Amino acid sequence: MGFDETKFGTSEEYDDYIIYLKRRIRQLELQVRTLEADKERLERELSRLRMEMSRLRQPPAFAGTLLELLDDDRAIVQNYNGPRFVVRVAPWIEREKLKPGIRVALDQRTMAVVEILPTPKDPSVLGFEVIDRPAVTYKDIGGLKKQLQELREAVELPLKHPDLFENVGIEPPKGVLLYGPPGCGKTLMAKAIANEVNATFIRVIGSELVRKYIGEGARLVSELFEMAREKAPTIIFIDEIDAIGAKRLDETTGGEREVNRTLMQLLAELDGFDPRGNVKVIAATNRPDILDPALLRPGRFDRLIEVPLPNFEGRLEILKVHTRKMNLKGVELRVIAEMTEGASGADLKAIATEAGMFAIRERRSYITHEDFIRAVEKVLGAEQRLAQQIAMHEVMYG
Repeated sequence: MGFDETKFGTSEEYDDYIIYLKRRIRQLELQVRTLEADKERLERELSRLRMEMSRLRQPPAFAGTLLELLDDDRAIVQNYNGPRFVVRVAPWIEREKLKPGIRVALDQRTMAVVEILPTPKDPSVLGFEVIDRPAVTYKDIGGLKKQLQELREAVELPLKHPDLFENVGIEPPKGVLLYGPPGCGKTLMAKAIANEVNATFIRVIGSELVRKYIGEGARLVSELFEMAREKAPTIIFIDEIDAIGAKRLDETTGGEREVNRTLMQLLAELDGFDPRGNVKVIAATNRPDILDPALLRPGRFDRLIEVPLPNFEGRLEILKVHTRKMNLKGVELRVIAEMTEGASGADLKAIATEAGMFAIRERRSYITHEDFIRAVEKVLGAEQRLAQQIAMHEVMYG
């Protein structure tokens, strides 16, 4: 409450009124500064909105292709599906980035080059790149020393030591095809190479390259290799390549013709890059017998590496790999390796896991030989029973 000037009776009351006025002045000055700060903030916001409004009101630009860069800041461009123009290049564009074939934005009225556009890529192609390096090393692979050596010679050596091939005077293999029964370590070898080599790893399943519409699969393959060249050194791993690489037939349906177009684009890409370059291709399949001969000829997949079922020594090495972190008690791995004739690496891993599950079921912190015996019977016995049921079904129903 303020003071009434007509009721000042003493000097103390007058002094109190003076103090009140000074305090009120400070409050008003603070309010003025707050309002001035709000005004500046609103003016900046208004300026930003006006700039945004101005950009929104600008006419859209045409997307075109730069064909040739001329002197005195001019260039030859082509609007998509349109004529060619000799136009000016905006002064704010860096000349070093202007290269024939890149996409550019063209002013709607003058057709001048006003912006450099990024290279278009299908989002699924970008998703093929493996960002996190696989946690698989050469030590995690058992029984495949010869196959791993051949794969390293074809993929790792050209990337790390290209001078070796130059000194000898030979071209390294362009591509490597891994073939053999499922579960024998083909994908595991590719992951180990990706981990050991400091390179971009692109993994794609063959069926992912098949598209519904005409030309989409071929475009996907083209963009895949383009991204590989941009991110070089690169390893492209195509798993289950028989999905697009099966033998071409004379009589085909519409879907088969699209798969053939994708295969032909893959063949063209394999022919197109330098074998000494920084892009290497690894493919894997369980059905090498159905692959098109054009894929297997020298110059495309030069090195064919068979990854067979492991023998006794291989099974023993695989068991050692999968049990090195397990708490074993009285387990004879050599006996288990002899019992698992015809088992794949995936089967042996399943056996080790099942043996651990038997120990956990009995609340033990260690695994015994009996656990492994029961695990072998469970894993391999289930597979044999399933195979017998399938055979009986084929006999009964053709």
